[in-house]
Amino acid sequence: MKQAVIGAGLGIWLALAGQATAQISGTAARQVVVELFTSQGCSSCPPADALLHEIAQDTNILALSLHVDYWDYLGWVDELALPAFTARQKAYAYAAGARAVYTPQMIVGGVQAMNGADRGEVFARIAEHAIAPAQVHLRITRDAKGWLIEAEAEPPLSEGAVVQIVRYRPEIEVVISRGENAGRHAAYANVVTEWASVAEWDGRAPMRFEAVLAGSDRAAVIVQSLRQGGKYATLPGPVLAAARLE
Repeated sequence: MKQAVIGAGLGIWLALAGQATAQISGTAARQVVVELFTSQGCSSCPPADALLHEIAQDTNILALSLHVDYWDYLGWVDELALPAFTARQKAYAYAAGARAVYTPQMIVGGVQAMNGADRGEVFARIAEHAIAPAQVHLRITRDAKGWLIEAEAEPPLSEGAVVQIVRYRPEIEVVISRGENAGRHAAYANVVTEWASVAEWDGRAPMRFEAVLAGSDRAAVIVQSLRQGGKYATLPGPVLAAARLE
């Protein structure tokens, strides 16, 4: 496990449709969100990458690979990494009171962090979230124009939430020629290419908006608690609901 001390153009069109007055009658299948923070330059990451690949086969789990860039100096630049994913991991660490970030790290449901290669711990936490009652219900419908996304909380939320649309590619293969994993042919599952916060929601009245997605990358919507973050504007909190747009 590698640690680092914490330091200081989207293909999505949205039309907010205001607050719905009708009761949402249907819901999307409940998804447990698993985020893996990983790097092609991390020698301890391949087992976690393989575990996420396995987890991603379960349609009830939204397993996502987020590649970070803070190990790029070790001789291999991870071309899948984005600074925004490093910032997201640091925000999680700050919210938890941690002084360092590391790879591989899995975060289940936005709240439970663990070594991403610890199979027993990962599956135990996924099982807990799978049976937890859902407070936010999502309804996803599609028409010729795009997607209609509706959210309703029962009971109403005590704090606000952020609605996010994530774009990802189901599998990317990379041949790593330098660095700690030199010579490895790596396969990564559900590699995140974009993570956009598209709306803030007070969690009281039902909410609805329309999204039109461009490009071939797959997409999912994630509703997550929005918390004030001290030196950060906001911090990621528990994942309240998620659904694939497919």
